[in-house]
Amino acid sequence: MHIPLRHFEDYIDETILRRGLSYFKNGQVHEPDEIRTGEYEAIVEGTDDYTVKMTIKNGAITEHVCSCPFDMGPVCKHVVAVIFCLQQDELELKPKKVLAKPGAPKKAKKRKTIAEQVDELLEKTEHDELKKFVREQAALNVSFRNLLLSSFAPHNSDESQGFYEKQLKSILRSAKDRNGFIDRSDARYVENAVANLLETAKKHIDHRNFKSAVFISTAIMEQMVGALQYADDSNGDIGGAIYAACEMIYTIASSQPSEDIRILIIEYALSAVAQKIYSGWDWHVDMLRIAAKLLKTEEEIERLYKELDKELSSGYVRDEAQSIKYEVIVKTKGEKEAGDFLESNISNPNLRRKAIQLALAHENYSKAVSIAKGGVEYDKKDKPGLVKEWYDWLLKIAQTQGEREKIIDYARRLFIDDFRQEQDYYPILKQHVAPDNWIVFVEKIIQDLAAKDRWYAKEQIAGIFIKEGWTDRLLELVCKSPGLHTIGQYETYLSGKYTAEVVDLYVNALLDYMKTNVGRNHYKEACRYLRRIIKLGAREKANEVISFFRTEYRNRKALMEELNNV
Repeated sequence: MHIPLRHFEDYIDETILRRGLSYFKNGQVHEPDEIRTGEYEAIVEGTDDYTVKMTIKNGAITEHVCSCPFDMGPVCKHVVAVIFCLQQDELELKPKKVLAKPGAPKKAKKRKTIAEQVDELLEKTEHDELKKFVREQAALNVSFRNLLLSSFAPHNSDESQGFYEKQLKSILRSAKDRNGFIDRSDARYVENAVANLLETAKKHIDHRNFKSAVFISTAIMEQMVGALQYADDSNGDIGGAIYAACEMIYTIASSQPSEDIRILIIEYALSAVAQKIYSGWDWHVDMLRIAAKLLKTEEEIERLYKELDKELSSGYVRDEAQSIKYEVIVKTKGEKEAGDFLESNISNPNLRRKAIQLALAHENYSKAVSIAKGGVEYDKKDKPGLVKEWYDWLLKIAQTQGEREKIIDYARRLFIDDFRQEQDYYPILKQHVAPDNWIVFVEKIIQDLAAKDRWYAKEQIAGIFIKEGWTDRLLELVCKSPGLHTIGQYETYLSGKYTAEVVDLYVNALLDYMKTNVGRNHYKEACRYLRRIIKLGAREKANEVISFFRTEYRNRKALMEELNNV
């Protein structure tokens, strides 16, 4: 899971946090090395010395791994100790002592990075010594051996998809429990191991070693799809690896590969579809799309058509298969035959969309309108989301033609239905409704929204009040649903003119919130809003609430601890 550095405490179990902080404060964390930009490595002293590796991007921890045996949750205390070490200035923490790595020189000059140390060793080490070391490590360390073999696969005459499948089977085997199941934490181990192979495949692509990249990617896809049957992938680690591998194959297919690579990929894609390796998953459609991208011969086209024609039973796959077939017809038979196919399958939303775009490109606006209205009629019973999209197309056509009344009609409908597409409908309405009629027009929209009584209607009405500067009405609306989230959502717009009222709303909402919510996460949430009250300049009010909580809920130990942090 990604862990934002500024709020890491909210993402980690309280017990683990406490133990990690203790490790840091006791000086058990060696100074972390930044191996590469955003990649850190540190030793943490525990029962043994454990190595923690961590990647930080855009203010969040994106990867973390520890050599300790902990498997009871996503984050161990050693990782947390390193986080506290990296955040010590921000948190104003100090360890009892700062441990240097054994043998490290006393701080006289800037320490070399790990990369610099490696470069220096490689320069000074004899070639035969390195070869001996590599052989020994390959014999002792399976992970190192797999990385070595996959990284230099183009020099291996035995390279094949099966070569990488053996590595992946070994990874999956080591992750299974005694019942043959891979739990969520072990799925993360699998994802990390597969990530190394994916990184190797990416390097092969960068060097146009496409065959190796294809073998790695197809092996990952097949083995990971199989693993989904006996793994907890609630974090999406395994599925994410499959998507990444599929994306690599598509990247290769899009990069004008040589004929042997083209044939390798298209044969794999068509065979995978015929054998239904990815049936029931989006990757099945991806294989069809990849094959379509690489078609050249009549035989290949016929093979693809045969597979596409088998996909006419279910909605989503049928629509995607027809869309792929259309693109193939455009590519191989020309626009006229493609146009006929489009017309005969216009109920497919992908193809209807394409037909509208083509009509607009040819400035055939009446045809574009007819196709869009046909979509409204066809989908009005079962697919309201698509109906909104067809109205959005009607709006775009009206805008192109400058038809003011239609623009107002369609934009009003889409605004009230809260359709969130490419355009903001409110300013479109304001631009086209006569200024003298605007207030009356807006009041009628508010009435229609209120009558709908849908979850999003209040937010839309609040948005109107904000846009029009009607803060008194916004306050009245918030007072009708004075939950903490709602107050916080509109605090910025109200606090200037109605600070005292906002503070009172917060106080009452906090008192209600604490009556029905128990647990540290809820207490943290309450304290977050207490800090908001303080920022609004109402420290005394916040203190009154804190005092009340300390008396009323004195037996809630976690609450008392969180109140100490306000």
